[in-house]
Amino acid sequence: MADAVGAAAEALVSLAFVAGATGYTGREVVRALRARGIETVAHVRPDSARLAEWRDRFATLGARTDATPWDGRALTQALTMLRPDAVFALLGTTRGRAAQAARAGRDEGYEAVDYGLTMVLYHAAALSGGSPRFIYLSSAGVRESGGNAYLQVRARVERALREGSLPWVSARPSFITGPDRDEVRLGERIGAKVVDGLLGAAAPFGGSRLRARYRSTTNAALAEALVRLGFDEGRVNRVVESEELR
Repeated sequence: MADAVGAAAEALVSLAFVAGATGYTGREVVRALRARGIETVAHVRPDSARLAEWRDRFATLGARTDATPWDGRALTQALTMLRPDAVFALLGTTRGRAAQAARAGRDEGYEAVDYGLTMVLYHAAALSGGSPRFIYLSSAGVRESGGNAYLQVRARVERALREGSLPWVSARPSFITGPDRDEVRLGERIGAKVVDGLLGAAAPFGGSRLRARYRSTTNAALAEALVRLGFDEGRVNRVVESEELR
């Protein structure tokens, strides 16, 4: 019965648009969508030095590649033509990448990428003439107060989703780990191991709930969860915490 319900829900999604498709989680979301037979369009920046490579990689999965510029009007036109049933917003930068871009005279900080580009995508989806579900990759610990700029901008996105017109879901994973990152993020790997170890030690003393929420997950497991959220009619217009993403 559960399989039949899942199949019926998946039938409601005939096309998915994935922004942030070249990221560590994004490429796995494309793979998971195609494994379900969902027509998938993977967005890649038109100025990406690896655009041809990504076209080939996604083509092997049976996905199309879209290289529409990050411009509101252009994205609205693209989404109006595609009419996706689900839009995955998996955009984000890192402090190191933002600093490197700043040295080259480009603004690729949290405000410009994590908030700015996500909202450009959201408004384009809202103006496209359809009503696609907007699946947003947020983060554990999101809050608007405090001094963490990364968490603050994600809290602002979540507020915009709650106040907007599209059906949405926001996923808040903890550390995302795995051996196959294109970039070495030593701090994140060490942090995940330390947190997992502390949470494991705390579990016998009543820390099971904390362990469920904050222990790390892999990009493949997270991608599967995000795709499930794209189909689950019971998870519309809500935040999904880390323990539900496994």
